[in-house]
Amino acid sequence: MSIDHPKINYDKTGVLLVNLGTPDSTSWFDIRRYLKEFLSDKRVIEVNPILWKLILNLFILNFRPSKTAKAYKEIWMEKEDMSPLRYYTLMQTKKLSEKFINEKIIVDYAMRYGNPSIKNKIKQLHEQGCENMIILPLYPQYAAATTATVCDEVYRILISMRWQPSLQIIPHYESEPLYIDALANSINKKISEINWTPDLIIASYHGIPKKYFEKGDPYYCYCQKTSRLLKEKFNKIPINTTFQSRFGPQEWLQPYTDKTLENLPKEGKKNILVICPGFSSDCVETLEEILIQGKKLFLDNGGKNFDLVPCLNYNEDHIILLQHLVKKYLVEK
Repeated sequence: MSIDHPKINYDKTGVLLVNLGTPDSTSWFDIRRYLKEFLSDKRVIEVNPILWKLILNLFILNFRPSKTAKAYKEIWMEKEDMSPLRYYTLMQTKKLSEKFINEKIIVDYAMRYGNPSIKNKIKQLHEQGCENMIILPLYPQYAAATTATVCDEVYRILISMRWQPSLQIIPHYESEPLYIDALANSINKKISEINWTPDLIIASYHGIPKKYFEKGDPYYCYCQKTSRLLKEKFNKIPINTTFQSRFGPQEWLQPYTDKTLENLPKEGKKNILVICPGFSSDCVETLEEILIQGKKLFLDNGGKNFDLVPCLNYNEDHIILLQHLVKKYLVEK
């Protein structure tokens, strides 16, 4: 007696690009939903969970969404009806897919917070026959609050699966030569487009609380390593490292980007270029916090010229870097 077996897709590899996340719109409710998921992550906020839950729900989620919505409205892509982060991640996925057009590789993307979720995308890739999964968190410098929480979510999803795929996670790529080359290329391109010479280049990375570093998080060291290698590659103009986006009253990694921009004109540095090496895509932290708020702060304090080097986004050298990273982790058959 023969039993018809349902058709099963198999023998494919799924590549999942993962970035931080974005609200679905600039509405107060979408912003609040996104912030609640993000700020409820114990990897992001390492304080007493009961106390934090009270603070988050009684205060932060009632007041912060309005401020955050205002920032997103400044940079929202009206034509595409999405945030720049989602748009650039989508384009990175499309361009990377084209690099594997003739292979049994399916490239997709997910967000750690918000949509599309890691859970839904892993499920879709599995249904498409992906027996192998390569997860690429789009954070060049590993941190517990970024890369590790992506890993946590992936592991939680796999725990619930009866038929688990094999798993490869690309943990960091802060010193990859192709990455450093791409950063240097982006600086050279921006300098060729402006009609003034920078006195200094600020390499601004997202900050983390200092106590996370003291507990053993390697993020600070990875940022300094990237900056050192970038200085070796691009030595025409001095490059200083700073840290942005601090949140709450505790001390974060220093020097702070905003304080640095405020003080530079007093030190005679009135022509400044900023690059954000830790961000793979332009987003609210680069386009609003740096290019709008940071620029205003710098000019209001006596600065003359200010500009931002765009993130690597879907530049060809960035896509080649991502392809290189994926190829290193492909399972040979």
